[in-house]
Parts: sequence; C-alpha cells; structure tokens
Amino acid sequence: MDQRVFWVFASAVCLLSLTVHSSSGQTYPLTDEGGLGRVFDGIGGLSGGGATSRLLVNYAEPYRSQILDYLFKPNFGASLHILKVEIGGDAQTTDGTEPSYMHYENDENFFRGYEWWLMKEAKKRNPNITLIALPWAFPGWVGRGKNWPYDFPDVTAAYVVNWVIGAKKYHDLDIQYIGIWNERSFNSKYIKVLRNMLDSVGLTDVGIVAADGDWSIAKSLIADPHLNDSVQVIGAHYPGTTTVPEALTTKKKLWSSEDYSTFNDDVGGGCWARILNQNYVNGQMTATISWNLVASYYQELPFGRDGLMTAQEPWSGNYVVESPIWITAHSTQFTQPGWTYLQTVGHFAQGGSYVALTDGNGNLTVVIETMTHDHSICIRPPLPPFNVTSQNATFQLKGSFASIKELQVWRSHFDLKAKKHSLFEKLPPVKLVDGSFTLNLAEDEVYTLTTIRTGQKGSFPEPPPSARFPKAYKDNFDTRNPPFSEAPNFADQTGVFEYYINLTDPGPHTFTLRQVVTERPITWATDADQTVTVIGDYQWQNMMVTCDVFMENVQSGGVFVAARVDKGGQSVRSAKGVFFWVFADGSYKVTNDLAGQSVLAEGQSGTRPFDWHNLSLSVKGQSASGMLDGRQLWNVTGVSSPKNGWAAIGTHSFELAQFDNFNVLAE
Repeated sequence: MDQRVFWVFASAVCLLSLTVHSSSGQTYPLTDEGGLGRVFDGIGGLSGGGATSRLLVNYAEPYRSQILDYLFKPNFGASLHILKVEIGGDAQTTDGTEPSYMHYENDENFFRGYEWWLMKEAKKRNPNITLIALPWAFPGWVGRGKNWPYDFPDVTAAYVVNWVIGAKKYHDLDIQYIGIWNERSFNSKYIKVLRNMLDSVGLTDVGIVAADGDWSIAKSLIADPHLNDSVQVIGAHYPGTTTVPEALTTKKKLWSSEDYSTFNDDVGGGCWARILNQNYVNGQMTATISWNLVASYYQELPFGRDGLMTAQEPWSGNYVVESPIWITAHSTQFTQPGWTYLQTVGHFAQGGSYVALTDGNGNLTVVIETMTHDHSICIRPPLPPFNVTSQNATFQLKGSFASIKELQVWRSHFDLKAKKHSLFEKLPPVKLVDGSFTLNLAEDEVYTLTTIRTGQKGSFPEPPPSARFPKAYKDNFDTRNPPFSEAPNFADQTGVFEYYINLTDPGPHTFTLRQVVTERPITWATDADQTVTVIGDYQWQNMMVTCDVFMENVQSGGVFVAARVDKGGQSVRSAKGVFFWVFADGSYKVTNDLAGQSVLAEGQSGTRPFDWHNLSLSVKGQSASGMLDGRQLWNVTGVSSPKNGWAAIGTHSFELAQFDNFNVLAE
C-alpha cells in the first residue's frame, strides 16, 4: 500500500474511533436519596431436576475439589450465594433419576444419593450459603395409588418435612427454603398443610417458595390470607425477566427460582449476563438460580452442557470453566444476600442495563451489561428483538455515595466474531471527579465497578486433557463401604440402581448393584415402563456387554443388557438399541427398543428367578448375538439402527433385580 494512502486510511479510522468515543452519551444517577429498592437474596445454581450432578461425584481428587471451588469458594470463581437441590423421588425428572430417602413407606435412609454430600461441600466453602430444596417427583407410595402427590396432603407434607428434619439430624444441614412442585398447578391446601407441619415441629424459619413454576399463585395469595401467610417467596421458572402486577402487589420476595437452561458456550454466557441484571431491572426479582449448577451428566442426554461449567468426564479428570462462571463472579464476588438494590437501576439509552447495590455501610457495587440480542439468547422463553450499540455512559454518584473517590473495575468482553474473549479481567481503578465517572461501553460487555477490593479470578493448573470413555470397562461392585449409593458412571434413567450387600450370598455375589424401585413414581416426566441405567460412550457402535443377572420376581421378572441405547432422560420411553432380555418364566427376547415391541428374536432360555445367570451381548455392524451362561443362544442380522449409543442394564418392570460383574468392551 502507498504510504500516503496508508496514513489517510489510518487517520480516517482514528477519526471514526474518536467520533464514537466522544459521543455525548447519557448521565445516570446512582443514589440512595429517596430510599432504596428491594433486598438482594443472591445468585445460585441448581443440582437436580434430573440428576445433573451425577458424574461430579466420580471425579478423583484434586479435580473434584477444584470444580467445587470454582462453584462455591468465595472470591474465587462463581462464589455462589445459593444452592438448590432436588429431594430425590426415584423418578426421571429430565436427565435421570435421583433416589428417594424413602423408597417405600416403611423405609428411611438419609445417606442415599449425592445431594447431601454436595450441600456439605458447599457449606464447607461458604458457611453462609442459602440451601433450598424441591421435590420434582415423589416415590409412588406417596400418591396412595394415584400419579398425583396432593390428594393426601398430610402424607406428602410429612414426607417433605421429614427430609428437612433428616438433613439437620444426619448431616447438620439447615434447609432455609422448600419449593412446591408445580409442573401442573399449585395446590393451596397442600401449601397450608406444609406450612402448619413445618411450624408444628419448630421449623418456623423454613420458608416456602411457591409455586416454583410461574406467577399464577399471586392472585390466590391476594385472595386467601391464610395461603398468603404460608408463602414467603413467589418463585417463577424462566420468566423472561418479567413479572406480573399481581406478584408485585403481594410484596413478597420474587425469585427466578429456575432460569438459564442454556448451552454454556459464549452465547450462553451472554444469556446469563443479561438475565442476571434484567431479572431485577424488568421484574424486580431478587434471586436468580441457574438450571443447572454444573453440567455433570452425559452430554447426549437432554439439555447437554446447560450448566454454569462442564464436568462430564470423571474418567479423564477433564473439566471446563465456562464463561457463565465468570459472568456470575461479576455479581457474586462483590455483593452478598442482604445487600439492597438502589432504586436508580435501569436500561441504557442505547441498550443494555445496569444495577447497583449497597451493603448500607458505604459500599457500592454497580454491574453493567451490554449484551446484544443474538449473543444473549436463552433457550427459553423466546427473546423479543432489541438493539444495543456502543455508547458513552456517565454515572453521577449522589447521596451517601457522593464522597466515593475510586471504584475497582472488572470487565468481560465477548468478541464472538474473532472468538477472542476477555473474561473477568481486573482493570485499573476508575477515579471519580465530583462523584462522576464516564465509561465507553462497547457491545457485548459486562462491567463491575465496586468499592469491594477482594475480588479474585481464581485458577488451578490445567486439568487433564479430554478423553473418551475407556473402551474396556468393568465393575464388580465389590465396595464394602461405598461413599455414594450409586456405582460410578452409571446414569439411572428409570428406576434406581444402588449398591447392595446380599447377606444371604457369602460367595461371589455378596456385593451387587440392585434395582430397588418396585412402584412407578409420581413424576411429570414420561418414565418408561422398564427401568434402565446407561453407561459409556454414546458414540460406541461395536461392543460386547457382559453382566451377571439375578431376578427376584418369581412370575413376571425380567432383566436385560443392552448396546447402542440411543435415548435417555425425558425421551427414554422411546429409546432404541439392541436389548437382550431374559425372563423368570424361562424365556428370552431380543428387541430393537426398550419398550420391547420391535422383536428381533425370541425363544426359550431356561432362566429362572433366584439364580444367577451370565448374559453376554455382542453387536458388530448389523449383526448381533447373545450368550447365556457361556452358550450361544441367538444370532440376528439386519440390525441397521441405531448406529451408536450407550451400554445399559435394566429390568422388565419396576421390580427388584441384581447385577454383578458388569463388563463392556468396545471397538
């Protein structure tokens, strides 16, 4: 390029830059004169609503603790204020099942599952973290024969209250809020019964979040004083940053009690940045809780990687600190529950939003976001069009903040074109002149300006590289005192598979994996009629799956091993694959589907209940064969689909059955 042309070009670019940067902009006051806004209740993550932390517990140290630090450790990563967990109900609730502490009415065990462990780990890192629990589903006995938990409100309330008591008795965990399951409609009678029962056992400080679904309960709260007194928080799911007039009229705390649910790439980070601010600016919501906390389940299950970070490879130790972690830090590291929003919050003239909070002792934190539409789309609800452009914004501090001379600055910038992002970077402090400062705000940025000096972008050495699930894998379940009730890497999709000590068998099958749910649970999801747990690499095509099986139903019992299982989660009922079944009546069947309708082969097997049998299933290309107790039983060709999927084991119905010496060898 000719040198004179170059300098003309460079001067034009510089002039253009100066023109943009020197535009007049708007002035936005930040003041506590005239009062403050609502009290801030925090930002959190949700473990559950479908076994979303399932793989986390299987990570080896130090990686598991590192992941937990990124989530919960104050002034390090996301530094979450809230942890919400599922009260397991033995049922499919999105990506899997979590065990109930009461499979049956005469059963009680407060050491099943991993939510107890997770809450304790969160409390270790942040003793002040708020703990919330919600049952997404219930064991079948709660419904007394009906697939609905509220026809017998005393039974359901006692089940929930007993869980809260057990959390304290066995784990020293104080649950601060209980949510009301609301996938169909809230039940005012149940809410009142639950409130009365909590109060009667001294749990008056445990608040109720209702209806943990939408804003529809607000009208009922206004009309029913008893119901109004029973509820402390109105919780909505995926509110799209807006509320309704009736909810505001109640003067209750308003929370987005489940939100985000978006793939955690950089657009997901933009979604999270936008709603964290605008849930308050637009909807006066004082808490926002991400579904989910950490994407720690097989990615091919529904809503894969919809967590604040990704930890789905315990076999390799690899995890990824995604952008939503650092977007969360912009708020959580510089505020705490109990701080108060200023009334002077809102939208910028050229798009974006800002919130400001104070602790009442002179500290001030301002969080700004300028996320553009296409770079901040959440999975739901649909996002109406809006525009954001670069702009100057001048902030004028007044009232008790007028004397502030300096603010710490943290910035994130998403450059989605160049894919070069700067996340949660500390910039030089901004000096205020006469209580004023000006920022040039580009598109797709997040700023925190604060008097708090303790912020930190925590880090650890890089975790091990990503790796596929091992092609050769086996588990004999011989663990005398397992740390968790689930065997590593098995992801229960229907039913619950737990470690079991068979005291009647002191021989080779003393320690087994047992399917323990014998009655269809109460759930909003479509559980399969069969129980199934999956494991392995979804991309597997050719494999051999071997397992010892033991049926405990005399007449109708049946078990299977499977390969190429192509669906799980809410879609598990329609799962396809190659399923090798044997039954207590001495027959076998090979099907192309979990429902058992597409039959590839069938005949007599000689299998019987209360006896151990060894099943071996081999699938290669379009051929499949099966062996029973060391002898070939069947062989089929023409298995054209599915092409790939997980290995699996399961039962013919909700029934007791045991599995041992599981082995898979994939090519």
